[in-house]
Amino acid sequence: MNQDPGAGGSQPDDTESHVVRGSGDRAVAAAEERAKETAGRNIPTLPDLPLPEDTANLRFGPDLNPGMLALLPLVGVWRGEGEGHDAESGDDYPFGQQIVVSHDGGNYLVWESRTWRLDADGAYVGPDQRESGYWRVAGDGIPGSTKEEVVELLLTHSSGVVELFYGQALTQSSWELATDVVIRSESGELIGGAKRLYGIVEGGDLAYVEERVVADGPLAPRFSARLQRYIG
Repeated sequence: MNQDPGAGGSQPDDTESHVVRGSGDRAVAAAEERAKETAGRNIPTLPDLPLPEDTANLRFGPDLNPGMLALLPLVGVWRGEGEGHDAESGDDYPFGQQIVVSHDGGNYLVWESRTWRLDADGAYVGPDQRESGYWRVAGDGIPGSTKEEVVELLLTHSSGVVELFYGQALTQSSWELATDVVIRSESGELIGGAKRLYGIVEGGDLAYVEERVVADGPLAPRFSARLQRYIG
């Protein structure tokens, strides 16, 4: 699998990985150029609700809840391609992905991810994985405190699995999490625990890797991708 955020020297927990090499002026200029396309976009909403609309763009909508500042770089819509591993066949396969990270001012982020399988030419083959849930932050963020900051990710999968991840921010733009609980429905996919690493890497992309236990074995690579910002 070749989409590891660490491939090519771009580690999510490397402070250089989310900064364009060169001067600070170049980094700012690159960010401004990207924002020309992404800054004016937002997710569609249905009208006539008497409450703030969800937003995936920090320029619009309600202010981000202060409790979510540790996760601020994730807010947006991300699109791109990655590589998955099919445990049943033992084969790797390419997939497309969209992740929507939005908020309504509440003390959580809303997470929606969908992937679809691609053929060797990058054309759509069929649906793959879907998951939705919430990111939360517990604790006070003070190092050494008995209430040290903990990142929570609660997910429901279309495959009939519910998971609770706990983890922490490695830097201001990278996060590592591991499952604490995995529950499957009667018809759900039989899988084990997982570990995920997310990071904003060079160029402002969102990269991640997931390792998962399959058939009572050790953690093994399952998904990895590098996604470009589409909104935000």
